[in-house]
Amino acid sequence: MMDFALHPQLRADTLDIMTLEISSVLLMNDARFPWCILVPRIADTRELHHLPDNTQAQVWSEIARTAGAVETTFEAHKMNIAALGNMVPQLHIHVIARSTEDAAWPGPVWGVGQAEAYDDAESIRRIELIRHAIQRA
Repeated sequence: MMDFALHPQLRADTLDIMTLEISSVLLMNDARFPWCILVPRIADTRELHHLPDNTQAQVWSEIARTAGAVETTFEAHKMNIAALGNMVPQLHIHVIARSTEDAAWPGPVWGVGQAEAYDDAESIRRIELIRHAIQRA
């Protein structure tokens, strides 16, 4: 993991939450949705299925742990989990809590309206809330 560097677009769009065994957990800087992104800290990785089996299993475990924590914390009606990578080739997994009242329901969150950045106080509160939920999971 020594040569790992976070893609500049992910760096620009997210805030750090915490580090798990394999993945960094980031908060998408869009206050409209409880939206985390997990990025396995493995250089030059584009696809989950390219990882060794034991690493895949650990990443899936981290995805499930994060999704469960976010689902419970934000009382999600549905969890959206996706690894698209069409715009940012670096492997990253979106974990998004969805609500029937959110701005994009029932469609996908991509391309709906403009992102609404967190203010400083709310970003700190949201990061701590998610961090503690994942630690308890």
